Amino acid sequence: MPTAHKQKTETTATAPETFEFGAETGKLLKLVIHSLYANKEIFLRELVSNASDALDKFRYAALTDKHVEQSGDDLKISIKLDEANQILTVTDNGIGMNRDDLVENLGTIARSGTQAFIDAITGDKKNDISLIGQFGVGFYSSFMVADEAVVISRKAGEEQSWEWRSKADGKYTVTQSDEQTSHGTTIKLHIKEECKEFLDKHRISHIVHTYSDHISFPVELEIDGEIQNLNTGKALWTKQKSEITEEQYTEFYKHIAHAGDKPWMTLHNKVEGAIQYTNLLFIPSVKPFDLFHPDRATRVRLYVKKVFISEQNIDLIPKHLRFLRGIVDSEDLPLNISRETLQHNNVLRKINTAITKKILSELKDKAKKEPEEFAKFWDNFGAILKEGLCDGTDVSRDLLLEVCHFRTTKSGDKAISLDSYIENMQEGQDKIYYLSGDNLESIKNSPQVEGFIKKDIEVILLTDSVDDFWTTVNHEYKGKELVSINRSGLDIEGIKDKEETEATAKDDNSTENAIKAFKDILGDKILNVVASKKLSGSPVCLSVQEGSMDMRMERFLLAQNQLAKASPKILEINITNPLVKYIGENAASEKARELGLLLFDQACIVEGEAIANPGEFSKRLNRLLEQLL
Repeated sequence: MPTAHKQKTETTATAPETFEFGAETGKLLKLVIHSLYANKEIFLRELVSNASDALDKFRYAALTDKHVEQSGDDLKISIKLDEANQILTVTDNGIGMNRDDLVENLGTIARSGTQAFIDAITGDKKNDISLIGQFGVGFYSSFMVADEAVVISRKAGEEQSWEWRSKADGKYTVTQSDEQTSHGTTIKLHIKEECKEFLDKHRISHIVHTYSDHISFPVELEIDGEIQNLNTGKALWTKQKSEITEEQYTEFYKHIAHAGDKPWMTLHNKVEGAIQYTNLLFIPSVKPFDLFHPDRATRVRLYVKKVFISEQNIDLIPKHLRFLRGIVDSEDLPLNISRETLQHNNVLRKINTAITKKILSELKDKAKKEPEEFAKFWDNFGAILKEGLCDGTDVSRDLLLEVCHFRTTKSGDKAISLDSYIENMQEGQDKIYYLSGDNLESIKNSPQVEGFIKKDIEVILLTDSVDDFWTTVNHEYKGKELVSINRSGLDIEGIKDKEETEATAKDDNSTENAIKAFKDILGDKILNVVASKKLSGSPVCLSVQEGSMDMRMERFLLAQNQLAKASPKILEINITNPLVKYIGENAASEKARELGLLLFDQACIVEGEAIANPGEFSKRLNRLLEQLL
């Protein structure tokens, strides 16, 4: 996480402290100011949105924190224009900030990962604008129109006001403020000469009406002592769907998600019955950068009777739906409910279950009606969604499996559902076969799939890390067993070949000789040697015995120091392969021994397993190549 570097510490409490932005943060600030926003007026949307959040937080704190008292003033956002001095001021009487909050919130940009943000910048303003909200840099859009920004804030429940000031020149100052303010925040922007249009009341009125009309607090404009209300102040989710335009939905999404993209899907529902709630939820069209953050935080806000309660540390939606943005407004919870009580609330559990089923049903419907659009969603959020399959208590697991899509040996670049896979099953096939690996190309070309391809049996290809986990707790789908093809002893000979040819008769003596030769050569390097029923062209492959964990899962646990050592593997041999035949017929020769060891090491390489002695492998390979010369 980028940090603010303190440049100088003064001894007196009232003297300004000067800080420098970190190098990456400074670079990012320049990008925000000069590159990202195609439309400068969006700065006001960002400031009003932040002010609305601060008011929400204050209203909840006044209900639950004994140190925070209602001041009696109406909660609102005020915009003041001073054309003579070229200052635009945005004020809210929300939760406010103290010194540490100012340093943390305004002195540190892109807390989710500054370098990741910088790396993601493409130069395309239309695309790059969607990155801004994901990194919490909306406030810094102010510097597109201002030479200097001054923030004066007093945190609710505290006596001291603080001032933050910067000219976006790589540093900022924080000092105690003498201004007598109530709780809340005032932002004063010294508008650039070329941006004086943002001091015009008609321009400001139009911006607020366009982007912030849905804000549930009054947004007022003060100029020359006159006050004008700029928004309707009605929470968007309380309106009928027929009264809301697509543009209004989009702007509310941008406000609630602090994002610049358009929602991929919008779900607006009012539920009445045993529990009553309204949800206005969005699935982003762009993948947020914090999806894989270790805390796996959700970003759906809980309201009670239109009063904001929290969006953190509540089980409002499951972790595997954390890509959702939006709100849920409950009619059944008390307004003064504490965050601790929310952890184990039966109403929330019911809402969680209902929303989960609704989202999955909508996704399933989308996959059927608009498969190309669904493919975009799956590329963005499929790996996240599959995390729900690891939850042993998830009541929606069957529905979730219906929604999941997978690439296969026959699907090309498209991903298909498990239902489609079952429809494609060959005569005599009663199992769903899959193979996991680090990337698609490597497992497509794995020796493990050769026999399946020859018999036209489809194999699901799994490359996400989560696949190693959910397959350990989900062993069947609609009566069909899910089977990893790197298991030893798989018998697919009962399933006809693509050409429906007769299986070639095998010489039992040749098989026994080859198995014995490999066992003698490899010794305790392997658990066992068996004749393979799935290899077609390759001479050998590694497999694990039934009931053992997949090799990729084992490698993951070894890397996490959760296993002491790797388990020995089973070597499957293709007795029709010339190299295997040679070893079986010449078991006593040194050349056969060298070849057997070489084939074993190659099998390890193909599966991503470590070679015991890379130096010996290299020498052995060179000796065999020399013999070819």
